[in-house]
Amino acid sequence: MENNNNNNNLFQQARNAVMNFMNQQNSASNAQDKQAAQNAIQAAYQDATPEEKQQLQQLENQLRQQNQIQ
Repeated sequence: MENNNNNNNLFQQARNAVMNFMNQQNSASNAQDKQAAQNAIQAAYQDATPEEKQQLQQLENQLRQQNQIQ
């Protein structure tokens, strides 16, 4: 049960990191924010449920699209 809470926490951190990156797209720390978001997604993906993996994939796609827009 403890492990599941940790997985959910990693998932939330990944989501927050992507949202943070997308909300601060004009900031000077953009590359750092993007890397942090990617790292968070990778960490969360390790132990994610199939549903969470699908959502993480969508977050990663959003990250890629955001990067192409700039």
